Parts: sequence; C-alpha cells; structure tokens
Amino acid sequence: MKPIQVGLLGIGTVGSGVFNVLRRNQEEIQRRAGRGIEIGMVADLDTARAQSVVGSGVKVVKDAREVIANPDIDIVVELIGGYGIARELMLAAIAAGKHVVTANKALLAVHGTEIFAAAHQRGVMVAFEAAVAGGIPIIKSLREGLTANRIEWIAGIINGTTNFILSEMRDKGLDFDVVLKEAQRLGYAEADPTFDIEGVDAAHKATIMSAIAFGIPVQFDKAYVEGITKLAAQDIRYAEQLGYRIKLLGITKRATKGIELRVHPSLVPARRLIANVEGAMNAVVVQGDAVGTTLHYGKGAGSEPTASAVIADLVDITRLHTADAAHRVPHLAFQPDQMSSEAVLPMDEVVTSYYLRLRVADEAGVLAKVTGLCADAGVSIDAVLQREAGEGERQTDLIILTHNVREGTMNEVIGRMQALPTVLAPIVRIRKEELA
Repeated sequence: MKPIQVGLLGIGTVGSGVFNVLRRNQEEIQRRAGRGIEIGMVADLDTARAQSVVGSGVKVVKDAREVIANPDIDIVVELIGGYGIARELMLAAIAAGKHVVTANKALLAVHGTEIFAAAHQRGVMVAFEAAVAGGIPIIKSLREGLTANRIEWIAGIINGTTNFILSEMRDKGLDFDVVLKEAQRLGYAEADPTFDIEGVDAAHKATIMSAIAFGIPVQFDKAYVEGITKLAAQDIRYAEQLGYRIKLLGITKRATKGIELRVHPSLVPARRLIANVEGAMNAVVVQGDAVGTTLHYGKGAGSEPTASAVIADLVDITRLHTADAAHRVPHLAFQPDQMSSEAVLPMDEVVTSYYLRLRVADEAGVLAKVTGLCADAGVSIDAVLQREAGEGERQTDLIILTHNVREGTMNEVIGRMQALPTVLAPIVRIRKEELA
C-alpha cells in the first residue's frame, strides 16, 4: 500500500524530532500502522535550515499554504504554535479535507471548540496527544483507556519549567528569582518565561484535559490561573516541616455545583507519589470511579518525547484513514451531541484547604485573635506552627493549616486578619490538596 503522506508546518525542535524518529523507527512504525508514513513536504520560513534537516529527498517551501494545497498530502502536522497564523492554517487544512496533528495546546485551549466543530463537519481528525504532557500518553488514556470511568478529578504537574524551579528552590533553599536565572542559563526556562511561571501554559493543558474528562467545551477563559512568582523559600521550608511539598498543579474536579478548573501552587502531602516528581518531569494523577487512582509520569517536553506523541497520532490517523468518520474516537471523548453544559465554577465557589503564613508581632494574644477570626467564620484549623522569635526580634511567622473551606469565605477571613494591627505584612495564602 502506498505510504501515507505527511506535510510538516514548522521544523524546529519538535519538527526535527518527528522527522528523525520517523526515519529511525520507520520499519517498526510501519508494522504497527499497517502502511508507511512519509514526510513528503515541509514548510518553514528558514528553508535552508529546514532542507539541511530533511535532506534532498523532501520538498521544502516557505509558504505553509503550499503544503495544504498539495493534493498528495494526507495529514498536516502543525508545529508553528501560537493563536494567530496557526489557527488560520489549521482551519484551512481542515477545509481542504486534511487530517491535522498538532502540539499547540494554546490554540486548542482557546479555539478548540471552533476547530473540533469544523473537523467534525468536514469528517477529518484533529489529533493532539503532544499538546499535553509531551511524551506521556495522557490524552489517549483519558479519551480511550479510561472511557469506562466516571472521572472524579485530575491533578497534574504539567509544566516542567516550574517544576524544575520549585525542585531547585526546595533542594537549595534559594528564592524564586535566583533559581529562575539559573533555569534560564541551563535552558529549562525561556528568555521570556511568562507563560510558564505565571501558570498559563499549565492552564492551557488543564483546560484540554478538563474537556475530555467531563465532556464540556474547552473554556480557557473560565480557568483560574496563578503562577509561582510570589513563592518564597521560607514557605517551601515551612511546608517541608509540616510534611508537604509545594507543586504547581493543574486541577480539574467534578464538584457538586459544577466543574473546577484551576492552576496554582499547592501543598501536597510528601507521601504522595506526585509530590516526589522532581526536576523538569511531568506527572498526572487521574481519579476514576472504577479504576481508582492512576499516575501517568514521564517527560513533558523535548524534541523526541514530544515527537513520540506526534507520531503516535500519525499512526492512529493512518489506521483510521479510511474508516467511517462516525466510528472514530470523538475529539473530546464524548459524542459531539452529548457534550455537557455543566458550568465551570468561579474560584470563590471552590472548596479546598489552605496554608496561611502571617508575619505577626511577637506579643501575647496574637494567636488567639487570629484563630478567633477563623472560628467566627466557621473555618476549622488543622494545624498551627509558630516560629520562635530570635533574641531581640519583635516579630515572627505564624503558620496555619485549615480544613476544607469555601474560597470566598477564606478570602473574607484573610481580609479580616490583614486588618489586625499585629499582622505586619501581606498574608501568604497557598492552597492545600490532599489528593486522597
């Protein structure tokens, strides 16, 4: 059978990985797919560099639309990134009847509803395993492997840059700014790391997982997003003393009044496996009613780990290329006419527990006033840690762990605590996730 023809839009880090892995493992891949998979055409603005990667046997062009217009190309792989031209090209490929593979989590998190609807109408597939957690097959697991389950919640370390920074802060006792510079020097963080350190990248990925887990439209605009830039070394140290580690988690959860969708630093019990995921690695915990808890761990980025996911999508499309569109796995796991309108909860309505650090005057009655405000609002305290003031010091740190409480209520209590004259600095609040 004639090999299926693939057009690559962009041949940077991931694109070159796709080309190299396909070439290296072509025999194994063909045995699994049932036919060969060949890259027949590449579009990249730097045509000379692209040609040096793929050699003389592959046509390289500057204009991606030439790839889309080529009737011999069956699958278009979009590796350009971003929201702008990538969206135009993806919709153009779908309109031309091409299947699409993408690693573009930002595009799908924001415009996924439009893209999936267009693909459904045209009868083509949009595959995106590489968009979440790099080489970890979490999309396939959620969409197919766990399809018998009612998913209860997902919690993931889904940004390697931030996990590397937090691991270094914990290991070396350094503050965020110092570790960020080191991460940039080592290549773990971009020159402009905003999307990573502010939690946006993780929120894109959490949005996609939430849609697949609960059968709701992708709704990035409804996600609560908080990064790691305000974390201090002493909070990581206090968390350790209390038996916790701080991780940036992407969380989506089925709640009584709707779906939670949030990204923020979280205290996680040190005994949990996910709390021990270090460096730039990724991990996703999924809780299903039938299977219980599953942990999916591996490299979340990099040339060949991401290429592994892209090629897995190419194999899936190759196997199903001639199948009736109605018999394919739906893009978001649920049949398009069976999607839920269940609302994403505003953050004020989320119920979780908290770590609070208060810088307070070292004088009698401070603890009583603070805990009294909690009691008045019905906030139950789980633990209290008060650092002994050093000789000559007139202020100290007071650490409080709470039981579960509604976020809006916690905000009101923190406001009242902050107004106390004995509270001397802005209160640090970090959410706590037991993941039990």
